[in-house]
Amino acid sequence: MLSKAEIKRLNRYKQSKFRNQDELFVVEGEKMLEELLQSNYEIHSIYATKQWIEKNKEIISQKKITNLLFEASQEDLEKITLLSTPNQVYSLVKMPKQHSEKTPKGLTIALDGIKDPGNLGTIIRLADWYAIENIICSKDCVDVFNPKTVQSTMGSIFRTKTTYVDLKSYFESLPKSTPIYGSIVEGGESIYEKSFQKDSILVIGSESHGISQEIRKYINQNITIPRFRTDNKPESLNASIATAIIISEILKTK
Repeated sequence: MLSKAEIKRLNRYKQSKFRNQDELFVVEGEKMLEELLQSNYEIHSIYATKQWIEKNKEIISQKKITNLLFEASQEDLEKITLLSTPNQVYSLVKMPKQHSEKTPKGLTIALDGIKDPGNLGTIIRLADWYAIENIICSKDCVDVFNPKTVQSTMGSIFRTKTTYVDLKSYFESLPKSTPIYGSIVEGGESIYEKSFQKDSILVIGSESHGISQEIRKYINQNITIPRFRTDNKPESLNASIATAIIISEILKTK
């Protein structure tokens, strides 16, 4: 049984200021904990039902995390959960140190002003699926450790590296020869006619405004997903859907 003080403390991590202050983020649910326990992320604490503990006692022993594990009732978990449907386990995990690659190795995804946590989470899943190691985010992108982002990655957050940078400074630090592809709605070269280079950066802009004017000047190759309808509807694609289509086309040529 968790105390009222402990429940109050754990509920603080619904807010980004406390996550950043303590450098901890929330991971919930059996699937996510399975992924976490297979990763190299450092676990701070786990709160779980007796049933979950019994079911996972072997890996708990292997990971030597018994001292980080606290039994909690289903009622306790309902008071701290960030999910619409409470699960059997809740964990606090230490945020990893962030590093950025100066020169792209393979394809790097750069996100400019992505605001929707579901979009960011889905893009992280895509990067994991296509074995893309690095995602670079502008500082005004949604927090990768936002609980909705973490949950929507379905565990891919533990296998990709997401770094927040000043995009302008980042692009200025790159060799001038670096291919930087910018996804725009109209006016770019069709992705189906484009020949892509291996070590490059794909820039995806915000859901509502696209790539910012400040960043557009660093893009040296504008690309477009052709719209096959002739009546100009719909106006645009969801950012994560556009990312999936473009990545698939880029990697197909390698």
